[in-house]
Amino acid sequence: MAAPLTALLPLTCVVVDDNEMNRLMLEHFVTITEGLTLVNSFADGVACLNYFRAGGQADLLLLDISMPELTGLELLSILPKPHPEVVLVTSHRDYAIDAFELHVSDYLVKPVDYARFIRSVEYVRSRRPALAPVARSAAQAADGPLGTGGNTLFLKINNRLTRVNFDEVLYIEAMSVYSVLVTLKQKHIVYATLKTFEEKLPFAHFVRVHRSYMVNTHCVEGVEDNHLQLPGGYEVPVAKAYQDDFYRRLRGI
Repeated sequence: MAAPLTALLPLTCVVVDDNEMNRLMLEHFVTITEGLTLVNSFADGVACLNYFRAGGQADLLLLDISMPELTGLELLSILPKPHPEVVLVTSHRDYAIDAFELHVSDYLVKPVDYARFIRSVEYVRSRRPALAPVARSAAQAADGPLGTGGNTLFLKINNRLTRVNFDEVLYIEAMSVYSVLVTLKQKHIVYATLKTFEEKLPFAHFVRVHRSYMVNTHCVEGVEDNHLQLPGGYEVPVAKAYQDDFYRRLRGI
């Protein structure tokens, strides 16, 4: 049987706040939240700027506004692009207009409670499209998706466009608002529902067989007790509502 997967789409985080207590609070919120990883923390904007200019990376920047030498808003205006999703954290509500002109993801007012922090994180996740559009010429479009043999697509995984070869994907499993693409070598967690994949995948050999599964029919090695046997010892159930249509299609492959 396929192993259950419960991990959230991971986000790496950087915290910047000159107030030590506030900084420690944000670090604590990050470390206790599933799916978040603290990769660095700074007491001033200059150190943060140097980190990103030196090639440092993060998915989410939790940024104080009022800091000496370089304010949060000033830092945002000179951060190397593309920069992380930004959530501003400040005790001054009157910065909100300036903040959103800089296209930040969210704006938290101190003292920040954990429930509000979680809502902000989930909003950041919702802003990260999973199925990334790829510019193609008319000739390429006629041949199918961009990639070797027309069977690869670019997906946004961990804030990076990653080429995924769908010939290697055994099945896709629903996990709340995420989906997990399972290959023999690894599992890709993507912020997209299974319904999104069902509607947008351009590959006819991926078929919905269960409310929680789509399967690559080219990888089916056998069927036993309404369970599809796949390479690597994986099994995927075929729900009763999908059986007639699936077996009819399977016989026609």
